[in-house]
Amino acid sequence: MGQTIGIIGAGAWGTAMAISLARQGHSVELWAMEKDVVASINERHENERFLPGFKTPENLVASGDIRSVAGGKAFLILASPSLYLARTMSGLLDVPNIQDGSTCIGVLTKGFIPSEDGPRLILETLEGVLPESYRKSTVYISGPSHAEEVAMGKVTGLIAASENPMNSIRFREVLKSKGLLVYSSLDVIGVQICAAAKNVVAIAFGCLDAIAETSEAFGDNTESLLFAAGLNEIQMIGRAMGATHPETFTSLSGVGDLDVTCRSKFGRNRRFGHDIINNRVLARFKDLDDLIDRISEIGYLPEGAVACKYVKQIAERHSLKLPICDGLYRILNRELEPAEFIERLLDGAQI
Repeated sequence: MGQTIGIIGAGAWGTAMAISLARQGHSVELWAMEKDVVASINERHENERFLPGFKTPENLVASGDIRSVAGGKAFLILASPSLYLARTMSGLLDVPNIQDGSTCIGVLTKGFIPSEDGPRLILETLEGVLPESYRKSTVYISGPSHAEEVAMGKVTGLIAASENPMNSIRFREVLKSKGLLVYSSLDVIGVQICAAAKNVVAIAFGCLDAIAETSEAFGDNTESLLFAAGLNEIQMIGRAMGATHPETFTSLSGVGDLDVTCRSKFGRNRRFGHDIINNRVLARFKDLDDLIDRISEIGYLPEGAVACKYVKQIAERHSLKLPICDGLYRILNRELEPAEFIERLLDGAQI
């Protein structure tokens, strides 16, 4: 029997997940802020702006009324960018099925959320504003899962992490299909750290990849060096912030997600690294804060640029030595040239 599911955020990933769920016979309603996206999905059965080329099933409808999308649903999936997630959720707290805790809430968003006390994890922030019944009960969904391949129905693995095992299982059961293999985890901190920090490493990977196109000094071996060093830094962040399971970093949510984000042609953060080198995309911004304030001018959302700022703050708070993340921060802040960063990094990378 199909479930009623609302998805908040009609970007590529939110739309791909909506398509996958609708194909399984669930009744899916997708909220989009953009009127043209709502019209595109409802009239032409395609998200022409964010996920062109993929037909949406008849039982997937779009709406610009966020409260209607959240209301009366058995499951609610949040897919808004990290920059806007907290503000988006704050407008839904008095929706009856959220107010009484009857809706199971899952999150696809990757990144950190700023606060007066420094960067906070996604679930920590959400559970701080949601009704008491959601404390340690929301579900974080992550893994190596480019939207385009999920929409194609290609076999993909995901992790559903929650401190509430039953809710993890509920999401595992509703998400799974012939194309989606879903596994449960209790390590909500580790899975969230992997999801956010891997985007930072992927930008550095894209820079190196672009430099390697014109340099005989760098090749596949060099990329593996950077990949391994980046995974080490993600593990250091995870341990410092309280990750509970070491295997998180060697499973789907860790090395799996890092690999596809760094290497896939669909990766926005890798693309951004390329654009830093080949198109000098940073030239129009004076520093990282300016980049974040005007990030819509990029034309796509490289969330690793936002996460890099918060990883820098986390590293300073916990006295972590993170040469990749620190070097990328200096590049985005217009303090260091990418070629110089790569050369310095490879001189002293810890693997």
